[in-house]
Amino acid sequence: MAARTAPSRPVGTVTRGTTNPNRLRRMDRWIAAAHGAALRRADAPLAVDLGYGAAPWTAVELLHRLRTAAPAVEVAGIEIDPARVAAAQPYARVGLVFRHGGFEVPTDRPPHLIRAANVLRQYDEEQVAAVWERLRARLAPDGLLVEGTCDEIGRRHVWVALGPEGPRTVTFATRLGSLDRPSDLAERLPKALIHRNVPGEPVHAFLRDFDRAWAAAAPYASYGARQRWIRTVRALSADWPVTDRAGRWRQGEVTVAWGALAPRG
Repeated sequence: MAARTAPSRPVGTVTRGTTNPNRLRRMDRWIAAAHGAALRRADAPLAVDLGYGAAPWTAVELLHRLRTAAPAVEVAGIEIDPARVAAAQPYARVGLVFRHGGFEVPTDRPPHLIRAANVLRQYDEEQVAAVWERLRARLAPDGLLVEGTCDEIGRRHVWVALGPEGPRTVTFATRLGSLDRPSDLAERLPKALIHRNVPGEPVHAFLRDFDRAWAAAAPYASYGARQRWIRTVRALSADWPVTDRAGRWRQGEVTVAWGALAPRG
């Protein structure tokens, strides 16, 4: 498929650019597990690290981690700040390029994955739907958009996975030893949800029930935080549409259908 003609100016605004090595390892690990088979099936699979920041670590790591699941995958790091693109060029290699751009995603073919981590935090909630729509329109037919937020050292993440048709799931992921209670993850909710953590909204009810299940599982803490988390998620799944299984829970993750947490209205 021919490349789209990019706008004369990239779409979006420059972010703070904060980045650290291994910051996105939990998200990358989930992508490789959830989307690796689709990447392997694809002809010339392409992944995009959108808004990689002031240093190119996350794009370099994305290539390495995805190739454990799909050896033929290529990665394009896209940044709206030209100085960041220039600074990243020494890290380019076969299968890894860096390009100037924004939400228009100026790639030579539709990507099978777009990862946009910590990009929409500075935008208004009302802008999220339009950005999602623009990014989804750039995906290959079986592509995946992963958009979310994490802390500076990658201990806590929450992200939304979207296909070309729209949002599918929300994943909560954490280093279990850092967690006092599951609602600690609320501070890392993506922009579409972070202002909805209030009474009457589904995500607020979910986090409330998550904390209650965590408290009820306190006796399992003697076996370690992982066993307590697994017990908590198993109890939570009785009332909420958890879409993954214990193999992922053991990683400090839980994935829930988007429709159960979507903002009202």
